Amino acid sequence: MGDYTEVKVKIPFGNKYLDAIFSVPDKILTHGVILTHGAGGDMDFSHLVSLVAYLASRGLLCLRFTCKGLNIAYRTKAYKTVVEYLKSSGEYKLSGVFLGGKGEGSAREPIERPVSVARQISQDDNEDFIHGLICLSYPLHQPKLQSKLRDEDLFFIKCPVLFVSGSKDEMCEKKLLEGVASKMKTPKKIHWVEKANHGMTVKGRTADDIMMEISTQVFSWIKEIIEQEYK
Repeated sequence: MGDYTEVKVKIPFGNKYLDAIFSVPDKILTHGVILTHGAGGDMDFSHLVSLVAYLASRGLLCLRFTCKGLNIAYRTKAYKTVVEYLKSSGEYKLSGVFLGGKGEGSAREPIERPVSVARQISQDDNEDFIHGLICLSYPLHQPKLQSKLRDEDLFFIKCPVLFVSGSKDEMCEKKLLEGVASKMKTPKKIHWVEKANHGMTVKGRTADDIMMEISTQVFSWIKEIIEQEYK
């Protein structure tokens, strides 16, 4: 593991700015990761901070940001702005990035931002820059409303997708996500955190222990994709 430095930045977004933090490894690999928070949170949400610390200490440039807007179009536009900001950066030259988000239980989760962005970018000239999509606690449906799935955008994704969900997630029934994944044309993987709910808590396990499991899975998946690209 290596060291990394955190750099606060303000990303222009219309007539506003998005607060963001770069976690810059001493020795940067060829790829980066952009992460955002769930409903009611911000970029300092503990799960994001833990994941960033794990990835950055292993050479992945990480950029996490805060966007408080509740409108899905606004949130998607903000996420796309961050992607373009990093891509055009003169300081960090990357071969590509992985997009990620963490769901926290709202009726319309901000985790849908990276999914919507990945779908949009798949239809424009920037698709080669997006090398993967990380969905932590993807809110496939509202609690007890399994008949209304939020799966439309997923079928348009062209890059590899990693789902990390709790096997007891009240917003992502196991058999339903597996059914949706089986219909997706892109490479996909699901990692189930046993007995975890939507907030990724498990009775008898510490938050640090659970985040270590999640972070290990995310890094291993990213590393595997990068290695495949260079074969």
